Amino acid sequence: MNSALLEVKDLKTYFLTEAGIARAVDSVSFKMSERQVLGIVGESGCGKSVCALSILRLVPPPGVAAGGEIWFRGENLLLIPEHEMQSIRGNEISMIFQEPMTSLNPVFRVEDQIAEVLLRHKGISKKEARLQVTDLLRRVGIQSPEIRMRDYPHQMSGGMRQRVVIAMAVACNPRLIIADEPTTALDVTIQAQILMLLDDLRQTHGMAILLITHDLGVIAEMAEQVLVMYTGRVVEHAGVKELFENPLHPYTQGLMRSAPGRVIGEERIRLEPIPGVVPSLLSLPPGCRFNTRCPWSFDRCFREEPELIEPAGAHPVRCWLY
Repeated sequence: MNSALLEVKDLKTYFLTEAGIARAVDSVSFKMSERQVLGIVGESGCGKSVCALSILRLVPPPGVAAGGEIWFRGENLLLIPEHEMQSIRGNEISMIFQEPMTSLNPVFRVEDQIAEVLLRHKGISKKEARLQVTDLLRRVGIQSPEIRMRDYPHQMSGGMRQRVVIAMAVACNPRLIIADEPTTALDVTIQAQILMLLDDLRQTHGMAILLITHDLGVIAEMAEQVLVMYTGRVVEHAGVKELFENPLHPYTQGLMRSAPGRVIGEERIRLEPIPGVVPSLLSLPPGCRFNTRCPWSFDRCFREEPELIEPAGAHPVRCWLY
């Protein structure tokens, strides 16, 4: 594996609220190499998106960077000045948000929004930018780009808007794309097309992808390595094949059982929801954070929180069973 493109060390992002401190990202560490696809999976509220926004220093108040390091190509992004961070966002690290209507401005034409990225980071003329916009839209599979580039976002379908967002994200050939639930609002056919497009762009341009999703099917399709997060913590970290063949953490096992469309042999298996609810980050239970929902919890699980350990012959997991 190549040297790390991105290395996150002991990252902590907290929200300082009147009700208390919500530890949205709590001591998360991982590495990514060039061209790698790393998936982060977990239920809503587990800290996936906050982790992504932390890398770009876009966490809204009252969120604060409470500790840790984010190393990207030899620089700690948490320490560099804001003007340097602005030159990295959209240029070397881009983000694809889950709902394109929130990341596209409804009052500007698609052409102007993509061109703005190029004009800001590449210093090219408006004429050259227009030519590159046409090429970008063609690359992401939009038919008649010379005509569609004049559209406003509301004149496009959800799948086309997501393609526009991807075109904006890859405009400057970034080294890393953060894709936050890139297919959530799309139907299955369009979802498959978007995933295929992202993989094609990765292979063609050599970019790495940090893929954030709650959908294990998307993880199986795209990722090479997977982090499973629960209440701000990484509870399991494995290669995608190993994770699906041998999930260790009871939470990961629960995610697998609750995934729709499971088939064993020729039999379609009914999904089994994980019992209980995700605890509030403002009032986490003592001990293991999954203890009240876990079918295997015992006394120690309610007293002490486990560390992320690597059992012999297995991958890292945060569980007292190991």
